[in-house]
Amino acid sequence: MARRPPPPGWSLPDSRASLKYSRAAQEMNGLEEGVEFLPTMNPKTVEKRGPKRWVVVTVVLIAIFLFSLLVGLLVWHFKYRNVPVQKVYNGHLRILNWNFLDAYEDSSSSQFAMLSKKVKSTVEEIYRSNENIGPYHKETEITAFSEGSVIAYYWSEFMVPKHKAEALDRAMANKQSLMQMLTLKSRNPALKVESVVAFPADPSIVQASRNNSCSFSLHAKEGEITSFTTPGFPNSPYPNNARCQWVLRADADSIISLTFKTFDVEPCSEGNDYIKVYNSLSPVEPHALVTLCGSYPPSYNLTFLSSKNVMLVTLVTNAEGRRPGFRAEFFQLPKIKSCGGTLKGTTGTFTTPFYPAHYPPNLDCTWDIEVPSNKNVKVRFNLFYVLEPGVPIATCTKDYVEVSNTKYCGERPRFVVASNTNRITVQFHSDQSYTDTGFSAEFLSYDSSDPCPGRFTCKTGRCIDKALRCDGWMDCSDASDERSCNCTKEQFRCSNGWCKSLMWVCDGVNDCGDNSDEEQCKCPDKNLKCRNGKCIPEDQKCNGKDDCGDGSDENDCVGAAKAVSCSEYTYKCRSNVCVSKKNPECDGTPDCADNSDEENCDCGIRSYSKQSRIVGGLDSEVGEWPWQVSLHVEGQGHICGASLVSNKWLVSAAHCFQDEMRIRYSDSKLWTAFLGLHDQSQRTHENIQKRKIERIITHPNFNDFTYDYDIAVLELQSPVTFSKVVRPICLPDPTHDFPSGKDLWVTGWGATSEGGSGATILQKAEIRIINQTQCNSLLANQMTPRMMCVGILTGGIDACQGDSGGPLASVETSSRMFLAGVVSWGDGCARRNKPGVYTRVTHLRDWIKQHSGV
Repeated sequence: MARRPPPPGWSLPDSRASLKYSRAAQEMNGLEEGVEFLPTMNPKTVEKRGPKRWVVVTVVLIAIFLFSLLVGLLVWHFKYRNVPVQKVYNGHLRILNWNFLDAYEDSSSSQFAMLSKKVKSTVEEIYRSNENIGPYHKETEITAFSEGSVIAYYWSEFMVPKHKAEALDRAMANKQSLMQMLTLKSRNPALKVESVVAFPADPSIVQASRNNSCSFSLHAKEGEITSFTTPGFPNSPYPNNARCQWVLRADADSIISLTFKTFDVEPCSEGNDYIKVYNSLSPVEPHALVTLCGSYPPSYNLTFLSSKNVMLVTLVTNAEGRRPGFRAEFFQLPKIKSCGGTLKGTTGTFTTPFYPAHYPPNLDCTWDIEVPSNKNVKVRFNLFYVLEPGVPIATCTKDYVEVSNTKYCGERPRFVVASNTNRITVQFHSDQSYTDTGFSAEFLSYDSSDPCPGRFTCKTGRCIDKALRCDGWMDCSDASDERSCNCTKEQFRCSNGWCKSLMWVCDGVNDCGDNSDEEQCKCPDKNLKCRNGKCIPEDQKCNGKDDCGDGSDENDCVGAAKAVSCSEYTYKCRSNVCVSKKNPECDGTPDCADNSDEENCDCGIRSYSKQSRIVGGLDSEVGEWPWQVSLHVEGQGHICGASLVSNKWLVSAAHCFQDEMRIRYSDSKLWTAFLGLHDQSQRTHENIQKRKIERIITHPNFNDFTYDYDIAVLELQSPVTFSKVVRPICLPDPTHDFPSGKDLWVTGWGATSEGGSGATILQKAEIRIINQTQCNSLLANQMTPRMMCVGILTGGIDACQGDSGGPLASVETSSRMFLAGVVSWGDGCARRNKPGVYTRVTHLRDWIKQHSGV
């Protein structure tokens, strides 16, 4: 093929020249302006010059980012934003133009099905009328009917995009809007609906409505008590992963009284089993009366009342736990027509309805109280329990008592409200949810010029003996008896103005409340004050050596226990290695390398996790003190107490077994031990274990004049079986420290007053350890190292005749209780400045082990 000749205007280049496009030849070959043809030796590429590389990279990265963002938005929109969320609501509506039929109680009846269809149609119509509800409605089921004229209970399920869930919640919570929709849009005029209410529900609770395998319906019978239990009770535990419910009904114009006679489910904690009782047939929080978990003694107040003729009990369990559950009883009572009334006279009493049972919800009571016109009136609340979970007592926004425009709620000690006239009004209000025990009160008339004749009047209106004024103890709940006092020569003036006994100064206890009675006992700067008063340099604390001489510098050291040199104050492991930790035994943490501090720890734990608030005195609950033993002598009844420390051994006081006159109390054949006993009049109860005494070992050094070494161990003829009401108390190590000021519990059936008769119900009292030096000064130097002084120096609380030999119990780590002392002797009972004296168990611990092996 012939080469085309060069066009006109071109000249032949030399071998080194480039071919350059001429401006004069712009029309030739369609070449673009500015294009160079370079020789192959030129390092530049023979092509059009493009954009720089960083520009290209940037553009590509931006494109990738935008694409990723778009993909992310699409994924979020379709996978997350629009992911359907299950929402379940429980609700009820009231039908005014319909009469309740007995057949409506049976969900399988044709009448129930007919009315359910109408109600369901009405509910669905309401939903369809709201753009935030209708599109997401999946299912509605009518669960029950009750009187009033007819109340229909239902649950509704929705599947709603996540970003629409809040709008659905708001729409369902707007009761007024729901009613407007019903009025404007309802296609079913056959039902005249007064109100529609819906609350968010736990889907797991709704499962009980769908699955009837653990669903029960019971109706109270006039004059009869109806019982029901958890499945399998008492022979087998209730099922795991269960959703059970009991629908309780009573006749029209009646209310329900429900009592749990036995209650034992998993301990209270997040995710564990629980029981919930509702003042409704709809399981929603605003109608919850109580949530229960754990275990309760049989005598605990577990009686609840409804405000209507229906009640719902639900049980929710998890995948674990093997507990027996509950046994409950219910019956019907006439509905309260009125609450309160007019009270006249010089004195009188009144309580919340059904006290001491829990008062009903939705209650308003008013008492108008009037005393003679020449007197003033005051109201004394002796017991007051109006507590609702989560409500601060400063606000009293739910349940409350109102007197003279002041609201009272919560859990309060005895208090008085006075009027400056002869009239006073007391109002009580409970809302629709959680209820409590209520109150017991009395009204009294008094002379305004002398409210407390011959006595001191507290600012609260309470009357106390004048001798209690300025004695260093707060006898008025507002401490008005200890203000504006002139201290005597025997008293120390605290920085806050209170007067305290000089004997309490530098005793290691903050008696003033501002610690001013202990501040002057401080050691110099950078020094530590030991419990025995000695001062040592701070750097000697927790150095593994007993620099104080009483071990107090090695107690409460931060971090794990460490091996230290042994002394009488340090705990010795079985390996003979001593550790620095204070009271390490049975605290749940292995501190000894051989784990000996955590062995033999099946003791000191009460089976019932809930202990009652005291209602009506110092009566103990059944099973509250399962180590308490009642020692009887044939023909005489209860004589002394004792403590169970193993399945075959008791600890008591030696003086109980000293022969007197013709009675050989040292003879073990005379004695019978009752374990698990609560009421002395019911010694044949099935929970009680009765054992004869095989032998009595009293301490050989017991002195029947000074009562030194007042201790004995008793062996039972046969072992006892541990149960909820029979369990041993822990024995402390000889090094166990029970410091001054520590609160302890004393229990027994002894006399309730000096020279009085013994108690029928096991009594309890909280008292505190008193400094040994102070105790010696109060009891004329009669104390020995084997004795400890415990009580309330104001008097009024103490052990007494018949309590001898019983336990003095200390609550230690993890609520485990140790036997700190044994009731021994005292100067009278509950006298002022005359505390009780107890045998100090730690000083005789080795002797107990030597003879009992415990």
